[in-house]
Amino acid sequence: MNEAPFQVAPLEGHHDRMRFSSGSEPLDRYFREQVTQDLRRRVTACFVALTPAQRIAGFYTLASSSVCLTDLPPPLRKKLPRYPSVPAVRLGRLAVDQDFTGEGLGGALLADALARVLRAEIAAYALVVDALDESAATFYAHHGFLRLPNQALTLFLPLATVRASAPDL
Repeated sequence: MNEAPFQVAPLEGHHDRMRFSSGSEPLDRYFREQVTQDLRRRVTACFVALTPAQRIAGFYTLASSSVCLTDLPPPLRKKLPRYPSVPAVRLGRLAVDQDFTGEGLGGALLADALARVLRAEIAAYALVVDALDESAATFYAHHGFLRLPNQALTLFLPLATVRASAPDL
């Protein structure tokens, strides 16, 4: 039986972040210089995809968030309680090291994030992401995310949709 190519685990101090290079300077700088401060402040959680040799092949961050009810499309808004906002989880950043692109790792990290959010015991309506650019927005749309009507680079995926389409997550 072959070993899984990547193991996803919480980022720890012994993981070597300096070798990571996604090709996106803002994402790389955040991962190398800022993420541990955000972890200490408990404003985000970071998970890394590790090779069997413990090299970081990719990462993503999750944090609690909310979405203004009025920002959601009217058909979805009608089905929700009339609170000013609905609880959500924000996928803050997701990146894959350039050496591992083309292997489906971005989609696998997204699936791991969704499974992690669905297992959480705290209620959330959707997974929300602020795409870095149109290319990233297209990636998320390909995976079923919907654009917020007045915020083209902010996308969301209702968690009920994920549960209905992938009950084993």
